[in-house]
Amino acid sequence: MTDSIFIGGGGPEYGEPQTLLLGQANRHGLIAGATGTGKTVTLQILAEGFSAAGVPVLLSDVKGDLAGLARAGSVEFKLHDAFAARAAKIGLHDYAYRAFPVTFWDLFGRSGHPVRTTVAEMGPLLISRMLDLTEAQEGVVNICFRVADEEKLALLDLKDLQALLVWAGENAKDLSLRYGNVSTASIGAIQRRLLVLENEGGAELFGEPALALSDLMLTDESGAGRINILDAGRLMQAPRLYATFLLWLLSELFEELPEVGDPEKPKLVFFFDEAHLLFDDAPKALVDKVEQVARLIRSKGVGVYFVTQNPADVPDDVLGQLGNRVQHALRAFTAKDQSDLRKAAQTYRDNPDFSTEEAIREVGTGEAVTSMLERKGAPGVVQRTLIRPPSSQLGPISEMQRAEVMAGSPVTGKYEAEVDRESAFEILQARAAAAARAAAEAEARADAQEVGEREFRNARRYDPGASRAQPRSRRAPPSLGEQMTKMVVKELTGTTGRRIVRGIFGTLFKGR
Repeated sequence: MTDSIFIGGGGPEYGEPQTLLLGQANRHGLIAGATGTGKTVTLQILAEGFSAAGVPVLLSDVKGDLAGLARAGSVEFKLHDAFAARAAKIGLHDYAYRAFPVTFWDLFGRSGHPVRTTVAEMGPLLISRMLDLTEAQEGVVNICFRVADEEKLALLDLKDLQALLVWAGENAKDLSLRYGNVSTASIGAIQRRLLVLENEGGAELFGEPALALSDLMLTDESGAGRINILDAGRLMQAPRLYATFLLWLLSELFEELPEVGDPEKPKLVFFFDEAHLLFDDAPKALVDKVEQVARLIRSKGVGVYFVTQNPADVPDDVLGQLGNRVQHALRAFTAKDQSDLRKAAQTYRDNPDFSTEEAIREVGTGEAVTSMLERKGAPGVVQRTLIRPPSSQLGPISEMQRAEVMAGSPVTGKYEAEVDRESAFEILQARAAAAARAAAEAEARADAQEVGEREFRNARRYDPGASRAQPRSRRAPPSLGEQMTKMVVKELTGTTGRRIVRGIFGTLFKGR
């Protein structure tokens, strides 16, 4: 087994053969170029090289073309002669067709094994990014996650988060006093965003059993690394969901894998196709997080390769971390295109034999301008390179062939059946039901007490010894003497009366 992956080169109009050193592969990379210039084939031959070297690979298949990695190429393929001629031209004398071990994944569980995570594992930052929330709305989501931790409420799927938001709205006053403003308007906006995500199929991402990262880092019986292909055809219809999910995978790898320093070869290589979706309209905090992960995850033995049309799609802080580069042709039709082309050329180590800017503009399909890290980590001199042909099938495979591959997968049957255990939704629902029962019982007791008091008051209107039909007899009116006596007593107990009494007693006891 060699310590490098052969990429291409050869021929009088090309430079030295280009290889990607496995010891430098965790220093990340970039595959860029306009549509139709050969980025997908470059991604395919790199995935083949890593798999053959025993390195597991994770990549997304946007167009369905990469599924051909599971099948060997064929001499009956219409480009066989062209492939054989190219292999001879670049000195690839042991070129042969072969299949590679592939595991198909699909967030929606249709074209691959289901991929799930929990709301809690995704975290408030990525949830807010996925929903495109404002700062105030993100604050409410953070409060909900904090309450879930304190109340031991498991957030597993979307209905858990929706139920917790309803509870937060009902208790907004108490939460606002403790954590800050929780407005019903923000909660309503978040619920609407969750509804949109649910309509896009995002609800299928959240649940259990959650994906075990160890299942992405498997090898087959021969020691070849398994190539994990995420079907992203439907997922691309919700680009923010796609970008956030891949960023979550990258973050989980960063958090869970141990430090390994500089290994002889990566433990996993992660290809991020359509990388511009990750950075479009992304807040600075998120870009900073991506830059931090890209800088530090290499010490975990993970290589990250961004695939995009233009290097300008990747922020400079992240672009500076990408040491291994394959630049296919860029088309300069506008002033902005020319500016981007000039900037792309300036990021390479110059070759005195040709103009890098002109080479990027002129290379044809299947050709590229490449620069690979040398053994000491320094960027290599830029070279014009003829990319090697793939050994696996070029293009998609049939549904029957995909089903056969899935049936022989080592994770078959592990993720297909969804598990719905007790979580925030069930707990809050039970609490609400208990509160409703208690309120109903209290209301019933109040009604019973009111009926009893009403009957008691009605009973006091009648004489207990008399018939209910006959009221009690009235007293005779007071006589004139009784009325005069009451008037005198009333007068004596009044203010004037008290003065008279004090005067009398004062006279009687004055001498004493």
